[in-house]
Amino acid sequence: MMRLDELSSIATNWFQAFNAHDLESLLRLYHEEATHYSPKLKVRHPETKGLIKGKPALRAWWQDAFNRLPSLKYELIRLTPYEDRIFMEYIRHVNGEEDLAVGEMLEIQAGKIIHSKVFHQ
Repeated sequence: MMRLDELSSIATNWFQAFNAHDLESLLRLYHEEATHYSPKLKVRHPETKGLIKGKPALRAWWQDAFNRLPSLKYELIRLTPYEDRIFMEYIRHVNGEEDLAVGEMLEIQAGKIIHSKVFHQ
């Protein structure tokens, strides 16, 4: 089981990398075989049913998001760490779009994100 401050540090680094659109720093936080589920992924790429696996798929997904949404930023509301996971609550901001409240669970193994799951309407 990880210490709560280690989980919070991973989440803080995740937000910094994401908001800087620093794809390499973001990907370094993930295990090579990590999985990611997102309702937006399900809409944009229905063939995935919302789930992708592995760093190449994560790279393609986030590079596309950064290219399409250059103003994309996340505003942290709360981090809730527990055992080997951390739940992140944040607001998604994109110029010209309504703000979106988001929850995301990061599951951590050996200091790397092994699974992430996004929750929003």
